[in-house]
Amino acid sequence: MRVSVVTDSTADLPPEVARELGITIVPAQVQFGREIFLDGLELSNEEFYRRLQTNRVLPKTSPPSVGAFSEVYSRLCEEADAIISIHVAANLSVTCDSARTASTGIPCPVAVIDSQTASMACGLLAIMAARASAEGLTLEQIETMVRRAIPHTITFGVFGTLEYLARGGRIGKAQAFLGGVLKIHPILAIRAGEVVPIERVRTRTKAIDRLCEIVKALGVPREAAVMSTTDPKEAEDLAQRFSPLFPADRTIRAKIGPSIGTQVGPGAVGAAFVMEKPIRDKDLMSAG
Repeated sequence: MRVSVVTDSTADLPPEVARELGITIVPAQVQFGREIFLDGLELSNEEFYRRLQTNRVLPKTSPPSVGAFSEVYSRLCEEADAIISIHVAANLSVTCDSARTASTGIPCPVAVIDSQTASMACGLLAIMAARASAEGLTLEQIETMVRRAIPHTITFGVFGTLEYLARGGRIGKAQAFLGGVLKIHPILAIRAGEVVPIERVRTRTKAIDRLCEIVKALGVPREAAVMSTTDPKEAEDLAQRFSPLFPADRTIRAKIGPSIGTQVGPGAVGAAFVMEKPIRDKDLMSAG
């Protein structure tokens, strides 16, 4: 059985990785005023963040349409026996709803999965699915593997400001951090479909140090990625600092694209993991 893997552009999956593994990325839309761009295809990261910082009005993002998913699924079904479609947390976007609607009437089985996370944590699940497909696993086996991995999966972010997350209305439980929005460098996580506040830190350096301590306390990663909006050197530093836990040469480097960048803003850096053990709330709050 040949199983095709699909994700959306909020996964921030590097194009070269997607091509190598045969993962199809369905782009979201980003709108600046009257201009509409396909995320990852029609707007470079550099141009996006330049516009983000110079425009008074926050850009709007729209998930891929039902029609876009239908077109992709129909095309893939011409060669594949089944499709697994892994997407950004349903609590944060209607992308999963669009994908499920599009999956009806497709001539091959389509399993749509809510990753309950975002950015490269979702991307790592897609990578795991693609590797499993290459090994010949069935759709049911791949779907079971991915669903079992979700409780092990997390995205971390260190922000220069919560301004963009607050303006975008996606801040969730991290609302409590807003009191010092311009004076702190918060550590947030996305897991179980929510943006979760982890810790308030006063300086950027201490925030990065603290993030490393938290990750170390969670145990050994099975998969890892680092990502940034505007400073890839900072992400590379994270990869090297995580190397005692996970080899730096196996850690994926990614850019946070417009879909997520609209929410996190410039100057954000993050890391995503699929851990060997399930992640519990108390593990995060007691880490370090």
